[in-house]
Amino acid sequence: MVKVPHFRSVFISDTHLGNKDCKADFLLHFLNNMHCDRLYLVGDIVDMWSMSKQFRWPDSHNEVMHKIIALSHGTTKVIFLPGNHDAPLQKYSGMQFGDIEIKRQYVHHTAANKRYLVLHGDQCDGDVTLGKFHAWIGDKAYDALLFTNRWFNHIRSWRNGQYWSLAGYIKQRVKGANKAIERYKNATTQRAKDLSLDGVICGHIHHPESDTVNGIHYVNDGDWIENCSALVEDSEGNLNLIDWVAYTNQATVSELDIERIGASTKAA
Repeated sequence: MVKVPHFRSVFISDTHLGNKDCKADFLLHFLNNMHCDRLYLVGDIVDMWSMSKQFRWPDSHNEVMHKIIALSHGTTKVIFLPGNHDAPLQKYSGMQFGDIEIKRQYVHHTAANKRYLVLHGDQCDGDVTLGKFHAWIGDKAYDALLFTNRWFNHIRSWRNGQYWSLAGYIKQRVKGANKAIERYKNATTQRAKDLSLDGVICGHIHHPESDTVNGIHYVNDGDWIENCSALVEDSEGNLNLIDWVAYTNQATVSELDIERIGASTKAA
């Protein structure tokens, strides 16, 4: 019998359902092959920006939404923290959509009695961007990067290759992107520090990472546009980042137990 991992908490963000670059098939596979007590949707779950320009809603995206709703109807507590791409939903903070709670930000208590600020991260844009013109240039450059990533992986699939994030590889080597990430890490951890919390869990910049900044534990759960990543908490309160594509390429689902998942990226 297949052993499906059970997590105390799972954090995912930046799924961008409705966007042509959303890796909905990988995301659905992840959701179908794990159980969790709490599921945090850390913003940009539905890409309303993208759909306002060109409406796109494939069956796979619909299946993801149905799966999330089904989880909320069961034993999983689902908390949704809207980001900038699903900003119209921010005004419903404090309300419920069916069994899904909507919050702008939230304080998560781990099993190890650590307290983490959970937020999408767009709240810190003013501390990170250098103005509207630079932000516009950045958006256009990122669109071009995703276009390149999409066709690069189409070619790899034709040759029976596995998915690999060319976009992530390039971003890591762009000096300006690295500086923006550092500013973002400083801004988000400062918010947690101001609230006397132990750490911050966020998304927004599509860069999964675990680090300590000014004594605050910073964890970015990544995205499902480039990286297909998630953050999971085990029963003892340990936080681990998952690269779902890498793990499913290396092992069958039956081997993906909690002891193996994220072992090489265990959060401090």
